[in-house]
Amino acid sequence: MAKILIPYYSAYGHIYKMAQAVAEGASQVEGTEVKLVRIKEFKEVEEAMSSQDAYVDAQKAQAGVALATHDDLKWADGIIWGIPTRYGSMPAQMKQFLDSAGGLWANGELEGKATAVFTSSGSIHGGQESTVLTSLVPLLHFGLVFVGLPYGENPEQLTTDGIGGSPYGASTVAGPDGSAFPDPRDITMAERLGSRVAKVASKLAE
Repeated sequence: MAKILIPYYSAYGHIYKMAQAVAEGASQVEGTEVKLVRIKEFKEVEEAMSSQDAYVDAQKAQAGVALATHDDLKWADGIIWGIPTRYGSMPAQMKQFLDSAGGLWANGELEGKATAVFTSSGSIHGGQESTVLTSLVPLLHFGLVFVGLPYGENPEQLTTDGIGGSPYGASTVAGPDGSAFPDPRDITMAERLGSRVAKVASKLAE
Protein backbone atom coordinates (compact mmCIF):
# COMPACT_ATOMS: atom_id res chain seq x y z
CA MET A 1 0.00 0.00 0.00
CA ALA A 2 1.31 3.47 -0.90
CA LYS A 3 0.22 7.06 -0.51
CA ILE A 4 0.83 8.98 -3.73
CA LEU A 5 0.87 12.76 -3.89
CA ILE A 6 0.58 14.62 -7.21
CA PRO A 7 1.51 18.29 -6.74
CA TYR A 8 1.21 20.23 -9.99
CA TYR A 9 1.15 23.72 -11.46
CA SER A 10 -1.02 24.38 -14.51
CA ALA A 11 -1.73 27.76 -16.09
CA TYR A 12 -3.83 26.62 -19.05
CA GLY A 13 -4.97 23.17 -17.96
CA HIS A 14 -2.61 20.90 -19.87
CA ILE A 15 -0.69 19.74 -16.81
CA TYR A 16 -3.95 19.50 -14.87
CA LYS A 17 -5.30 17.04 -17.44
CA MET A 18 -2.06 15.06 -17.31
CA ALA A 19 -2.19 15.11 -13.51
CA GLN A 20 -5.64 13.55 -13.62
CA ALA A 21 -4.27 10.77 -15.85
CA VAL A 22 -1.32 10.19 -13.50
CA ALA A 23 -3.77 9.96 -10.60
CA GLU A 24 -5.90 7.46 -12.50
CA GLY A 25 -2.87 5.27 -13.19
CA ALA A 26 -1.72 5.36 -9.58
CA SER A 27 -5.20 4.54 -8.28
CA GLN A 28 -5.27 1.38 -10.39
CA VAL A 29 -2.55 -0.14 -8.18
CA GLU A 30 -4.30 -2.02 -5.40
CA GLY A 31 -4.18 -0.36 -2.01
CA THR A 32 -2.93 2.99 -3.31
CA GLU A 33 -4.26 6.23 -1.85
CA VAL A 34 -3.93 9.21 -4.21
CA LYS A 35 -4.03 12.92 -3.44
CA LEU A 36 -4.02 15.61 -6.15
CA VAL A 37 -2.91 19.09 -5.05
CA ARG A 38 -2.04 22.28 -6.92
CA ILE A 39 0.78 24.74 -6.47
CA LYS A 40 -0.47 28.20 -5.56
CA GLU A 41 -0.51 30.77 -8.33
CA PHE A 42 1.24 34.12 -7.91
CA LYS A 43 -1.23 36.95 -7.34
CA GLU A 44 0.54 39.15 -9.89
CA VAL A 45 0.20 36.43 -12.52
CA GLU A 46 -3.52 36.10 -11.83
CA GLU A 47 -3.91 39.84 -12.28
CA ALA A 48 -1.80 39.97 -15.45
CA MET A 49 -3.64 37.05 -17.05
CA SER A 50 -7.15 38.04 -15.99
CA SER A 51 -8.06 39.13 -19.53
CA GLN A 52 -7.10 35.78 -21.11
CA ASP A 53 -10.18 33.59 -21.29
CA ALA A 54 -8.22 30.33 -21.66
CA TYR A 55 -6.25 31.05 -18.49
CA VAL A 56 -9.31 32.16 -16.51
CA ASP A 57 -11.30 29.10 -17.58
CA ALA A 58 -8.44 26.75 -16.70
CA GLN A 59 -8.07 28.29 -13.25
CA LYS A 60 -11.80 28.00 -12.60
CA ALA A 61 -11.69 24.33 -13.55
CA GLN A 62 -8.99 23.72 -10.94
CA ALA A 63 -10.54 25.79 -8.16
CA GLY A 64 -11.75 22.71 -6.31
CA VAL A 65 -8.26 21.20 -6.06
CA ALA A 66 -6.63 21.83 -2.68
CA LEU A 67 -3.42 23.85 -2.49
CA ALA A 68 -0.22 21.87 -1.86
CA THR A 69 1.32 22.04 1.61
CA HIS A 70 4.51 20.74 3.20
CA ASP A 71 2.40 18.39 5.28
CA ASP A 72 1.22 16.79 2.04
CA LEU A 73 4.83 16.04 1.14
CA LYS A 74 5.43 14.43 4.55
CA TRP A 75 2.23 12.37 4.17
CA ALA A 76 3.24 10.84 0.86
CA ASP A 77 5.23 7.68 0.14
CA GLY A 78 5.65 8.80 -3.47
CA ILE A 79 5.51 12.23 -5.10
CA ILE A 80 4.80 12.77 -8.80
CA TRP A 81 5.36 16.38 -9.83
CA GLY A 82 3.46 18.14 -12.62
CA ILE A 83 5.90 20.75 -13.86
CA PRO A 84 5.25 22.69 -17.08
CA THR A 85 8.14 24.06 -19.09
CA ARG A 86 9.15 27.69 -18.73
CA TYR A 87 12.17 28.47 -20.91
CA GLY A 88 13.39 24.89 -20.58
CA SER A 89 13.02 24.55 -16.82
CA MET A 90 10.42 24.66 -14.04
CA PRO A 91 8.23 27.74 -13.51
CA ALA A 92 8.86 30.11 -10.61
CA GLN A 93 5.70 28.96 -8.82
CA MET A 94 7.05 25.44 -8.47
CA LYS A 95 10.56 26.62 -7.60
CA GLN A 96 9.22 28.80 -4.80
CA PHE A 97 7.28 25.88 -3.35
CA LEU A 98 10.40 23.72 -3.35
CA ASP A 99 12.56 26.52 -1.97
CA SER A 100 10.12 27.00 0.90
CA ALA A 101 10.48 23.33 1.90
CA GLY A 102 13.98 23.78 3.32
CA GLY A 103 12.85 22.50 6.69
CA LEU A 104 11.91 19.16 5.14
CA TRP A 105 15.33 19.00 3.49
CA ALA A 106 17.14 19.85 6.73
CA ASN A 107 15.35 17.06 8.60
CA GLY A 108 15.61 14.53 5.76
CA GLU A 109 11.86 14.05 5.78
CA LEU A 110 11.56 13.26 2.06
CA GLU A 111 14.54 10.93 1.82
CA GLY A 112 13.88 7.53 0.31
CA LYS A 113 10.52 8.40 -1.22
CA ALA A 114 9.81 7.60 -4.88
CA THR A 115 9.43 10.56 -7.21
CA ALA A 116 8.80 11.34 -10.88
CA VAL A 117 8.05 14.32 -13.12
CA PHE A 118 5.60 14.93 -15.95
CA THR A 119 5.65 18.08 -18.04
CA SER A 120 4.34 20.02 -21.04
CA SER A 121 5.73 22.48 -23.55
CA GLY A 122 4.56 24.57 -26.47
CA SER A 123 6.38 22.43 -29.03
CA ILE A 124 8.32 19.18 -29.23
CA HIS A 125 11.49 21.30 -29.06
CA GLY A 126 10.26 23.46 -26.17
CA GLY A 127 12.23 21.84 -23.37
CA GLN A 128 10.29 18.79 -22.19
CA GLU A 129 13.40 16.75 -21.53
CA SER A 130 15.44 19.63 -20.09
CA THR A 131 12.61 20.51 -17.71
CA VAL A 132 12.49 17.00 -16.28
CA LEU A 133 16.27 16.73 -16.06
CA THR A 134 16.78 20.12 -14.40
CA SER A 135 13.89 19.47 -12.01
CA LEU A 136 15.66 16.29 -10.97
CA VAL A 137 18.50 18.30 -9.38
CA PRO A 138 16.54 19.76 -6.43
CA LEU A 139 14.58 16.52 -6.04
CA LEU A 140 17.82 14.62 -5.51
CA HIS A 141 18.86 17.18 -2.91
CA PHE A 142 15.73 16.22 -0.98
CA GLY A 143 16.82 12.59 -1.17
CA LEU A 144 13.98 11.45 -3.40
CA VAL A 145 14.38 8.32 -5.53
CA PHE A 146 13.71 9.13 -9.19
CA VAL A 147 11.49 6.88 -11.33
CA GLY A 148 11.56 7.19 -15.11
CA LEU A 149 9.32 5.99 -17.94
CA PRO A 150 11.17 3.15 -19.74
CA TYR A 151 10.89 2.36 -23.44
CA GLY A 152 9.98 -1.25 -22.72
CA GLU A 153 6.71 -0.23 -21.12
CA ASN A 154 6.01 2.71 -23.43
CA PRO A 155 6.34 1.84 -27.13
CA GLU A 156 4.52 5.11 -27.94
CA GLN A 157 7.84 6.90 -27.42
CA LEU A 158 9.30 5.23 -30.51
CA THR A 159 7.64 7.58 -32.98
CA THR A 160 8.31 10.61 -35.14
CA ASP A 161 4.87 12.04 -34.32
CA GLY A 162 4.65 15.32 -32.42
CA ILE A 163 3.59 13.87 -29.08
CA GLY A 164 5.13 13.89 -25.62
CA GLY A 165 6.83 11.18 -23.62
CA SER A 166 10.47 10.29 -22.99
CA PRO A 167 12.37 7.87 -20.75
CA TYR A 168 12.62 10.76 -18.26
CA GLY A 169 8.88 11.22 -17.78
CA ALA A 170 5.45 11.66 -19.32
CA SER A 171 4.77 14.87 -21.24
CA THR A 172 2.48 16.56 -23.72
CA VAL A 173 2.65 19.24 -26.39
CA ALA A 174 0.37 22.21 -25.72
CA GLY A 175 0.96 23.88 -29.09
CA PRO A 176 2.41 27.35 -29.72
CA ASP A 177 -0.92 28.97 -28.85
CA GLY A 178 -1.82 26.50 -26.09
CA SER A 179 -4.80 25.12 -28.00
CA ALA A 180 -3.58 21.51 -28.28
CA PHE A 181 -4.55 19.14 -25.50
CA PRO A 182 -2.93 15.83 -24.56
CA ASP A 183 -2.88 13.16 -27.22
CA PRO A 184 -4.41 9.85 -26.06
CA ARG A 185 -0.90 8.38 -26.13
CA ASP A 186 0.28 11.11 -23.75
CA ILE A 187 -2.56 10.21 -21.40
CA THR A 188 -1.68 6.51 -21.58
CA MET A 189 1.95 7.17 -20.69
CA ALA A 190 0.91 9.49 -17.85
CA GLU A 191 -1.27 6.73 -16.45
CA ARG A 192 1.62 4.28 -16.69
CA LEU A 193 3.89 6.73 -14.86
CA GLY A 194 1.38 6.96 -12.01
CA SER A 195 1.14 3.20 -11.81
CA ARG A 196 4.91 2.71 -11.93
CA VAL A 197 5.60 5.19 -9.14
CA ALA A 198 2.85 3.70 -6.98
CA LYS A 199 4.43 0.26 -7.30
CA VAL A 200 7.94 1.53 -6.55
CA ALA A 201 6.72 3.65 -3.63
CA SER A 202 4.96 0.65 -2.16
CA LYS A 203 8.17 -1.38 -2.26
CA LEU A 204 10.25 1.42 -0.75
CA ALA A 205 7.74 1.91 2.04
CA GLU A 206 7.90 -1.74 3.14
